[in-house]
Amino acid sequence: QVQLVESGGGSVQPGGSLRLSCVASGFPFSSYTMNWYRQAPSKERELVAEILNTDRTDYADSVKGRFRISRDNMEKTVYLQMNNLKNDDTAVYYCNAKGYSREYWGQGTQVTVSS
Repeated sequence: QVQLVESGGGSVQPGGSLRLSCVASGFPFSSYTMNWYRQAPSKERELVAEILNTDRTDYADSVKGRFRISRDNMEKTVYLQMNNLKNDDTAVYYCNAKGYSREYWGQGTQVTVSS
């Protein structure tokens, strides 16, 4: 049974930091590209960051220099370190796994940035 379980969301003031975690099970984690998406109210879901099985990373322009994605293949966990958070970062953040023509999603974790 495939599972992606996110944690680490919450409320923070602008300029603050949060670290999201996503623990995976049920598929060969180290072979998959792992992604973080987000969806703000009334907006489409967008790709925030990705990390390939080679550890190559890529980021949306809006988060470059502020967010960092990483993975621990032994722990089957992907992280998203978010620094200097802005109001526009408020969204539900989803963990996503892609590989071998398959795709899996987590349930999402809410991040709210507000003063």
